[in-house]
This record gives sequence, structure tokens and C-alpha cells, in this order.
Amino acid sequence: MLDVCLLGCGGMMPLPYRHLTSLMTRYNGSNLLIDCGEGTQVAIKEKGWSFKPIDTICFTHYHGDHISGLPGLLLTMGNAERTEPLTLIGPKGLERVVNALRVIAPELPFPILFKEIQGPEQTFIENGYRITAFRLNHNVLCYGYTLEIDRAGRFDVERARAADIPMKLWSRLQKGEVIEQDGRIYRPEDVLGPARKGIKLTYCTDTRPTESIAEHAAGADLFICEGMYGEADKAQKAVEHKHMTFEEAARLAKCAHPAQLWLTHYSPSLVRAEEYMDGVRKIFPESYPGKDGKSLELGFPED
Repeated sequence: MLDVCLLGCGGMMPLPYRHLTSLMTRYNGSNLLIDCGEGTQVAIKEKGWSFKPIDTICFTHYHGDHISGLPGLLLTMGNAERTEPLTLIGPKGLERVVNALRVIAPELPFPILFKEIQGPEQTFIENGYRITAFRLNHNVLCYGYTLEIDRAGRFDVERARAADIPMKLWSRLQKGEVIEQDGRIYRPEDVLGPARKGIKLTYCTDTRPTESIAEHAAGADLFICEGMYGEADKAQKAVEHKHMTFEEAARLAKCAHPAQLWLTHYSPSLVRAEEYMDGVRKIFPESYPGKDGKSLELGFPED
């Protein structure tokens, strides 16, 4: 089960009713953030979730509305007596940018591990997630992220017995471990069927539409995509500032066929996103306006 919460869906500046950009997921005791705009801590508290289990933070880029909440969050995590390492993933310049922000949070009781994205695409394995970062088209270096939780094939008891594999090794093989014991090597593929469908979430913001977005979001259980502007007369502004309209996001979803599309990263001028959804749903029916605190549980499909 993957818990998903859109903590903040605002772009550019915080509003009384809208926090800045951030997404949080929870899986198997591990919490992950994508972006950390101003208001992220408040949004986590409003949701009733905890700061301490956050072990990975991914940054799309380093504009203030996506990273300005980080110094305060680091201080709070330190005050919670956290000692476990925190992994940060982001575009080139990650360590320099974070260390500049840490001028106000210089002493932390936990180490920070920096993983800078190399090239147009890179995959990271973190705490049960397969995280793929892929380059977007913004006015600074920016990446989208696909989070995948893979699911192994079903354990075949008859194959395990026929191969005379000791029962005490079954659970370890089921978890993907290769075991050498008494001169024999036991492999997961000896007892597991074909891989089953896992869970997939794609998140991108601050970009023009690109083919790579649709490719990475293909078949996602949830596609969260920037919709900076809902108004038709803002289409040219979206082009000039390298952002996206609601309908452009919907056309990407139409190509990618996710189960759901959530729009996010609204312009401060956009007050009531729902007013613009009729046109969006004509393009992709399973489209929904994001809002702070919007949540979903994504489970593995039934076999």
C-alpha cells in the first residue's frame, strides 16, 4: 500500500488557502517528499503525518517555491532527535544549494547524503522505491519523477518442495535474496513466478509538455502534473514562462493512459480550479483538480 498526499499545490507564492509545492508518500515505514515549498511542515501537521520517518527528499529544481521549506524542515527533524541519514536527490548543484540554505541550520544530529542526478535520466533505488528522474523543459534545469514499487512473482510452493529447498529459506527467497548454503546456491527465480504488476506514480511540474512526460507516466496508477493555468487566455503566458495549462496536462494524460490525473502547481491568480475542469475532462475524463491535503491509497492490484 502506498499512501499519497499532495501537501501543497500552489506555485510562485503561498496563499492563505494554498501551500506551496510538495508531495509526500508513505510506504512500508518509509516517508518520501518531492519538493519542499513554504508551508510543507504545516501541511504535514495538518495531515497528521510525521516528519521523523522522512528519509528521502527529491527536488524537481531549485526555484524558491519548491525548496524554501527545507531549512525549517531540517531543523524540525533535528529537534526530533533524528540520527538516521537523510537522502536528498536533485539536479546539478544539489549540495551547493542545500548547504547555502543550511546557513540557518548548520548543526544537525543526522548526516545528509547527496545524490545529484546525472544526465537526462537516472534511476535510484531507495527504501523499496524505484525512483526514475527524467529531464523536463523549464527555464532552469528541472526533473520529473516516477516512483515505482515493484512486486515479485507469486511464491510457488510446489516448485520449492520439488527442488528440495528448506522451508526456513522460503521467506528470504521470496524477498529476493540469493542464498548459498551447504554448497548449494538458492535463487529467487527458482521459486517465484513472473513479476506481478506493482504501483506507479509519476509527478512533474514546472515544464512545457514533452513526449518524455507521457512516456514516463504511461500506465501510472496516478499522474500528478502541473496545471499552472486553467484560463484559455493564459496559453501564451504558459509558453513564455515554460509552464503548462490544464488542457495541455490533460492531453499528456490522454497519451499516457494513467488511472487518474491530478493537476497541481496553480498560479496565484487561479482561485477556483474546478471551474475549468469541464474542458479538461473532455480530453481526459479521469482528471481531478489537486488541492492541499488531497490523498489517495494506492494498492497492489488483485491477482
